[in-house]
Amino acid sequence: MTGTLDSYSLVAIYSAMAVYTIAFIMFTLDLSRRSAATPSVAAVAQSASVGGGTAVLEKTDAPAPAKGPRYLRAAMALTVLAWLLQVSGVVLRGIAAERVPWANMFEFSITATSIIVGVFLLVQFWQDLRFLGAFITGFALIALGVATVNFYVDVVPLPPALQSTWLVIHVFVATLGTGFFALGAGLSIVQLLQARREATKSGLKFLSTLPDAVRLETLAYRVNVVGFVFWTFTLIAGAIWAERAWGRYWGWDTKEVWTFIIWVIFAGYIHARATKGWRGSRSAWLAIIGFTAVLFNFTIVNLFFKGLHAYSGL
Repeated sequence: MTGTLDSYSLVAIYSAMAVYTIAFIMFTLDLSRRSAATPSVAAVAQSASVGGGTAVLEKTDAPAPAKGPRYLRAAMALTVLAWLLQVSGVVLRGIAAERVPWANMFEFSITATSIIVGVFLLVQFWQDLRFLGAFITGFALIALGVATVNFYVDVVPLPPALQSTWLVIHVFVATLGTGFFALGAGLSIVQLLQARREATKSGLKFLSTLPDAVRLETLAYRVNVVGFVFWTFTLIAGAIWAERAWGRYWGWDTKEVWTFIIWVIFAGYIHARATKGWRGSRSAWLAIIGFTAVLFNFTIVNLFFKGLHAYSGL
């Protein structure tokens, strides 16, 4: 029964990857359509995007291409479908293992990417960030591809140190923080591109349909602050769990150190931006470096460093 459920889980994950691929193509087509938009259409699109909700648009002589919005609506619908398939795969893996499905790198990969996409979808109720769709679906597709090819392991029992309620709390909150950091990194990348376009009056044409660099920086800051709160709790919960499992709160284990380094980077990002001396491109680069450190912590640290947190399953 366990093997059957695990097989169904893989089928759901592969199906999600196929749908994410189509969604990525649709999001890319939408960006291409934006590049071909006339200036008046671009201004309307930017106004709607900045508003994040129902916007009052000025009348223009050049209407938006009829096929453009269809690409975006189709891409979002496909992203929701792919996310539901992925969540189904994660749940089936958990049922097969009879525990939460994030005890090794494969399980954490499929769970974390589902939460990243889930955060992207949830944030749409607050702000229209559909222009990040290609970044999010592309990232999810690459992460799932690497996970299924390089990280897959059969369902195995939990090591003694992981047999704790803190596995549920600590890792789940860490993945939530990662989801917001990923969104913040995407916004920061677009911010850098937008700032360059505004400075040079040239660049990718679709950027003219997006919020300006200042607005993008503000959005990135807000989602990164939420991610930082979750990561702070991750650090605290990890210390409590370490005391329960190994009898000490801190032991300078490689994973512990890198979790703290990530916290320091984002703490510095928030502090530096608050001083108003590190706004613009410098704050964007700090956010991107922070998310890069998160990826480094998950991949390189898990695969090549030894320590008490070596639970890659490989």
